Amino acid sequence: MAFTLPIGSKAPDFKLLATDGKQYSLQDFTSDYLVIFFTCNHCPYVQNSDEVTRRTVEKFQDQGVSFVGINSNSANTYQEDSYENMVKRMEEHRFPWVYLHDATQEVAKAYGALRTPHFYVFDQERKLVYTGRAVDSPRVPDKITTYDLENALTELIAGKPITTPVTNPIGCNVKWDGKDAHWMPPEACDLV
Repeated sequence: MAFTLPIGSKAPDFKLLATDGKQYSLQDFTSDYLVIFFTCNHCPYVQNSDEVTRRTVEKFQDQGVSFVGINSNSANTYQEDSYENMVKRMEEHRFPWVYLHDATQEVAKAYGALRTPHFYVFDQERKLVYTGRAVDSPRVPDKITTYDLENALTELIAGKPITTPVTNPIGCNVKWDGKDAHWMPPEACDLV
């Protein structure tokens, strides 16, 4: 069985604490389309592409798309990824998405998150239509040539099939609690 949620799968539910102090579950996001992405505080791929992600959110949020970031990294591996530091980061950057804390890492396992960042796009029925990277050069935005997430959202909103539904996420691996910082589950592998 694939580690990462296969295309066509229903979005796994969750109940997680956000940086605004509220608990959120899947049904709290009632927009037509939903982007869930696994992210964190410390990863240079995340930090260097956050403004690219912000522009994507600003472009699509008025077209019925909600964006939800989830930090599943263990603070025992990287203290920078603690909930308290998530709150500080949101206060500092005021990102236009809900930022949730997956303290048990159960949500990362349910979705099969491989890296930070790793994006999942769900349609109106909350079926997965795209998974992978947002762009082809998240660590060096000046070298971006392909905007995979934006392409998928544009096609989805237009009612077209997604040309490239699966790409490999590019970034740091999820930091699993009690494991070496570079450990990945044995069943996790490249998506394509």
